[in-house]
Amino acid sequence: MSDTRLRLLTLNCWGLKYVSKHRKERVAAIADVLAASDYDVITLQELWVFADFEYVRAAVSKRLPYAKFFYSGALGAGLVIFSRFPILAATIHPYSLNGSPIDVVAGDWFVGKAAASILFAHPVLGQVQVYNTHLFAKGGDEGAEYQKAHRLVNAWEFAKLARQSAELGRYVIAAGDFNSVPTSLPMSIIRDHAGLTDAWVVTHPNTPDPSPSSPPSPQDAIRTHGVTADSPLNSYSAGKPLEPLARKFQGKRLDYVFFRQPSCPPASAHTPILRPIDTRVVLTERVPGSAFSFSDHFGLEATFAIDVPQSGDVHIPAPAPGQPTHDPSYVLASVSNPQLALAKDVSPEAITQTLLSLTARYRYAQAQGRTQLTIFAVCIALLLAVIVGSAWFPRAWINPIFMVVTIALAWLATTMLYIGFVYGNWEVNALTNIIEELELYRSALEEQRRSRGSRSP
Repeated sequence: MSDTRLRLLTLNCWGLKYVSKHRKERVAAIADVLAASDYDVITLQELWVFADFEYVRAAVSKRLPYAKFFYSGALGAGLVIFSRFPILAATIHPYSLNGSPIDVVAGDWFVGKAAASILFAHPVLGQVQVYNTHLFAKGGDEGAEYQKAHRLVNAWEFAKLARQSAELGRYVIAAGDFNSVPTSLPMSIIRDHAGLTDAWVVTHPNTPDPSPSSPPSPQDAIRTHGVTADSPLNSYSAGKPLEPLARKFQGKRLDYVFFRQPSCPPASAHTPILRPIDTRVVLTERVPGSAFSFSDHFGLEATFAIDVPQSGDVHIPAPAPGQPTHDPSYVLASVSNPQLALAKDVSPEAITQTLLSLTARYRYAQAQGRTQLTIFAVCIALLLAVIVGSAWFPRAWINPIFMVVTIALAWLATTMLYIGFVYGNWEVNALTNIIEELELYRSALEEQRRSRGSRSP
């Protein structure tokens, strides 16, 4: 164990009860691998079954004694974080939009997709906030604009959380299944507004873009491009129909590890620096003795070096409780830090594109709400017709049919009223909040640009 090195693993475990294939066998195999590893932090997604969490926790508890299982939605967030360091606090932020309750097959609304985080005390860095998230899945990167809206809302809310953590003087690490390829708009929002840096890009610079006519081999796609999902080498995605972008890269890079330095004063030239030195895709092989993979995603590990100034005093921007701040090793300085993480801004063009998607979803949600309320009214009219018509059919054998029809119409009417009115207004109001927030943000950015332009000679 070293206090000047930090190793992290993130993995989507695909742990849906009754749905995911070979769940128990895979969770047991994952636990065995993690127990034999030397990670300091592990973030897992889709570990919904609490008994599975307890099994993994027992396996890794010798090295990672601190753990948090997060709850959200009706079925749980599926988010888990294990840590070698004491957890000071934990929180979860459910995203305001996570699909529709009528979309039972996708299930995002029921599990309450969220951003979970822990705050732990590191002996060198002080306070470190680790985020674990799983963004809204449905829609893809190549679908209609209105289908991308919920994931864009997730990305904006996540970026705000990470940015606020850095402004509190904390080091930030963000990992998880973002369900977005690197060039997508959600990832641009997360990188630019939160000021987060992709650890894979830092450790794999100048990676050439593959040619559509000569895609990389599946092995090279993993090693070079960081493919973690939809790989032909994964037993659960082999033979799966792929989007053009996935065919080009022999899969998709959907899982990430981001990081950033603190952004708030007081800071000095003696602030420790968190620096990625290695990232790699792991758990690409089959479960030992089996013909299936560990999950439908591969894991992603990242190793960080913690660069501590060799001369002078060391300044920790946000010391952990009980950590000294005024002894010979830790003093506050008033000079600015030349390596201080600078605040970044999303480009007005990216904001405009986001607003186009959100506005398209707003109109779609309004239209869907009207359609569903129309179905509700038709069901009520049919119920009245059935009730009145039942008096004209004295034969007893017809009564059970009328009863079934009445129950079905009543169920459909209730569902359409709930979805069309309650959820419909919920979605429209949430979209309105984000649209107005982004419009204000864009206006502020444009005003800053005009002010800088007027001051320039």
